[in-house]
Amino acid sequence: MRISIVTPSYNQAEYLEETILSVLGQGYPDLEYIVIDGDSSDGTHAILDRFAGQLAYVQSRPDGGQTDALIQGFGRATGEILAWLNSDDLYEPHTLHEVARWFRDNPEDRFIYGDATWVDHRGRVIRRKREMGFNRFVWLRTYNYIPQPSAFWRRELFDEVGGLDPTYDLAMDSDLFARFSDRTNPRHVSRLWSRMRSHPDQKNIRLRAVSDEEDERIRRRHGVATGTRGSLERSLARIARIATRAMSGAYWR
Repeated sequence: MRISIVTPSYNQAEYLEETILSVLGQGYPDLEYIVIDGDSSDGTHAILDRFAGQLAYVQSRPDGGQTDALIQGFGRATGEILAWLNSDDLYEPHTLHEVARWFRDNPEDRFIYGDATWVDHRGRVIRRKREMGFNRFVWLRTYNYIPQPSAFWRRELFDEVGGLDPTYDLAMDSDLFARFSDRTNPRHVSRLWSRMRSHPDQKNIRLRAVSDEEDERIRRRHGVATGTRGSLERSLARIARIATRAMSGAYWR
C-alpha cells in the first residue's frame, strides 16, 4: 500500500531537515515523499540537495503559498493513502506502519486521525493532546480538533471531494476535513502519530484574524447558527467536548 506524503516548505531550514528525517526514517517500504518549496532563501536549498536522491520529487521555485504548494504536491502523488506534513512538524517513528495496517484491517474507513504531541521550537515536549472521536456538532462549533499532521485519508476520497480549495490560505485543512465528513465518518485512532511544533512564527498565530475568518466561512457553509442560538449551541458543544474527553481519560493519559 503506497503512502504519499507532501511537505510544503518556505524558509524553515531550522526545522526542515528534522522533518524530512522523521519521514524517511519510518522505514516504510512503499513511501512516496514529495517536498514542494517556495524558493526559500534561508539554506533550504542545501538541505533539499542533500536529500534529493531519497525524495520521489522535490521542487524549489516560487509558488502561490502553502495551499498552492500542497495542490502541486498532491497533483504528483500516486499513493493510495495521502497526507501532508508541514516543514516544522514531525512523525513518530511508528506512524506510517500503523496507518497502513489500520487501512488494511479496516477497509471501510476512508479518513482517520490519531493524536499528537505539542513540542516547542527546540523539540521539547509541551503536552500530549489526546483527542475524542469525531462529533460533527462539536467539531463545527468549537474548533478543528483533528491534528492535521496525524490525519490520513484514501486517495479516492480526496479525489471525490475535489481536493484542496485554493481560496483557503490557513484553514485549508479544516475545509478539507469538513468536506470529507460530508462523505464519510472520520475515525479517531487513539495513537500518537505526530509532533506538532509550537513557535511564534506559525502562520495561524501571526495571522489569527485571517484564520478565524476562514473558519467562519466553513461554519456558515454548513449552516452553523449565529446570534443567541449560535451562542447556546457553542456552549453546548464546549460542554459536550469537555465531558467526552473527560470520560475517555484524554486529560490525564
